[in-house]
Amino acid sequence: MDATSADVFDIVGIGFGPSNLSLAVALEELGQGSSGNRASALFFERQDDFGWHRNMLLPSATMQISFLKDLATFRNPTSKYSFVSYLHDAGRLARFVNNQDFFPTRREFHQYLEWVAAGFRHQVRYSHEVTAIRPVTDAAGPHGCLEVEVRHTGDRSVRVVRTRNVVVSTGLAPRMPENVARDERVWHSSEFLTRYRALDPARLNSVAVVGAGQSAAEITRFFHDELPHAQVYSVIPSYGYALADDTPFANQVFDPAAVDDYYFGTDSARQAFWDYHKNTNYSVVDDDVIRDLFRRSYDEDVSGDRRLHFLNLTRVSGVERAGEHTRLTLTQGDPGELEVDAVVFATGYRAMDPSGLLGDFDAHFLRDAQGRHQIARDYRLVTAAAETHGRVYLQGGTEHTHGLTSSLLSNLATRSGEIADSILGFRLIEEELALPTEERVGTAG
Repeated sequence: MDATSADVFDIVGIGFGPSNLSLAVALEELGQGSSGNRASALFFERQDDFGWHRNMLLPSATMQISFLKDLATFRNPTSKYSFVSYLHDAGRLARFVNNQDFFPTRREFHQYLEWVAAGFRHQVRYSHEVTAIRPVTDAAGPHGCLEVEVRHTGDRSVRVVRTRNVVVSTGLAPRMPENVARDERVWHSSEFLTRYRALDPARLNSVAVVGAGQSAAEITRFFHDELPHAQVYSVIPSYGYALADDTPFANQVFDPAAVDDYYFGTDSARQAFWDYHKNTNYSVVDDDVIRDLFRRSYDEDVSGDRRLHFLNLTRVSGVERAGEHTRLTLTQGDPGELEVDAVVFATGYRAMDPSGLLGDFDAHFLRDAQGRHQIARDYRLVTAAAETHGRVYLQGGTEHTHGLTSSLLSNLATRSGEIADSILGFRLIEEELALPTEERVGTAG
């Protein structure tokens, strides 16, 4: 499906990670009953091929959600794109069941995502980056549409595609401490494996990991395994790692029904979600990883051979290069300096913000008293007046309206299904209004 200047797509998706991949699945399955209701969709992805957090596919890392929270099951338990269908196709279903584990490795889940993505290659243009979204202003152009400007990441050529709906899913942006720049020795966790493999492990005699979340703990464990000759420092702003609450009652905040409770709740109810349940996902670590790291530390106490160091209540206030080494300035718990061969900042991500893509068009959309975009229940940006241009949906960046699951896999299948339902519903309404009055449903006879 190649776009020409005359094409007007029903949907253009910006980004093709798990969220928009799940949307592609939902659009296909929801349109199966009627060929006339099948929406035309085209997705643009700046990566050269499908990939999801490739730099954190560590050997021992497991998913933090059940395998049933895949791309489709919560929306359609009979989907051919479920994780169970993938296991059956791969010949591993019985062995997976015998493994008696709800949580596959991150590597296996990535293989599942690649397996699904392969079936939608005809709808995706890899190595393409969207640079702008704007309304069609040409009087001769299609009414109620948007223009999406796209640049090829290789030859830098630019083209424009027209669409009735845009679904933005560009993912999270890595967050580094202020005044800390990344280089070949200073990394963010999002680039970890690529940076690590570019160096000679034998020359890494001391490494540091900054952060207190799951990624920080996993990278610390990875370093301890892979660099048996090196000193490994974990710089933690808290007094040790905090436990992720994955108990049954707490996990209900990730249920599809919880989105309504949050969206339609009072301000105090929304605040209670964050106050009581942010420890289900933010700056917390799984129990098995915490216990494993503590056991390693204790074993080193017993042996007297200490190379795993936890610097609790400590922050990094400065980073500077010292030849081939990196010098960290530490404050609070263990003030002083620490010189290492490489340092990883597992300091999280910034929420997705579509403002840069929207440019001047952003003024068309309403914001709340805190300056955040107003988002409809169907994840659509709210406009200042009746719709005169195409619609813009967000997969991410809606934590303030839809709660904790805004950018998480937990509610992925249901969220994508709701967006697909909204787009298909608007499409049917517009087609109905375009018919002569006597042909509209409910008006004849």
